[in-house]
Amino acid sequence: MRIATWNVNSITARLPRLLAWLESSGTDVLCLQEAKIAEEKFPFGELRELGYEAAVNATGRWNGVAVLSRVGLEDVVRGLPGDPGYEGAEEPRAVSATCGPVRVWSVYVPNGREVGHPHYAYKIQWFEALRAAVAGDATGSRPFAVMGDYNVAPTDDDVFDRAAFEGSTHVTEAERAALAALREAGLTDVVPRPLKYDHPYTYWDYRQLAFPKNRGMRIDLVYGNEPFAKAVTDAYVDREERKGKGASDHAPVVVDLDV
Repeated sequence: MRIATWNVNSITARLPRLLAWLESSGTDVLCLQEAKIAEEKFPFGELRELGYEAAVNATGRWNGVAVLSRVGLEDVVRGLPGDPGYEGAEEPRAVSATCGPVRVWSVYVPNGREVGHPHYAYKIQWFEALRAAVAGDATGSRPFAVMGDYNVAPTDDDVFDRAAFEGSTHVTEAERAALAALREAGLTDVVPRPLKYDHPYTYWDYRQLAFPKNRGMRIDLVYGNEPFAKAVTDAYVDREERKGKGASDHAPVVVDLDV
């Protein structure tokens, strides 16, 4: 079974590439983030033609997540139970579903904007709510994973230059502590480092030739429980999908399972 996570940075802008990638990659389940589309405009028909069902939590221009599956889609939960909300509203940042033998969450963790900004406090609170929401499945016997754009680099080795991020979000002690607390709930990072290259980044800014210079970050993560981690046979970042015209600024992270 092949599952993946990918921040597509607008499914409308990326739809041709997404459909082509699904066909060529042989992916059974895809957790998708930053759909940037209202659910009623989501391309259910095009995906159905390829054999995929979709569970979607999306409301419009910003955020939006989905789980695409060609191996079944059951027990869908839209939204994060206990979501703290931002400025009085819940943002569409989480959706979960059971896909065949595996249960997955697709998450798009708040960016945080700036250290000290209200959105940064919201980010830490959102992590706490996520930890509480997944605790039961994390210690269960069914393969389970929380996949998506975490907007946190777990270690200094996961950014091209730690000094370049001094005073910025994504690398602060509080963010990394929140990520560590999620792991302590019973999850582990199932994508090994190094992979086929020294720094398997998953995100590169569009500006300043960041991708050609490999000035990236590893912020798209797959955290699985023990049954999930034991089933992993391979994992990689599909760096090729970041290349070329019309690419997302994130690359897919792919995990193969023997379940």
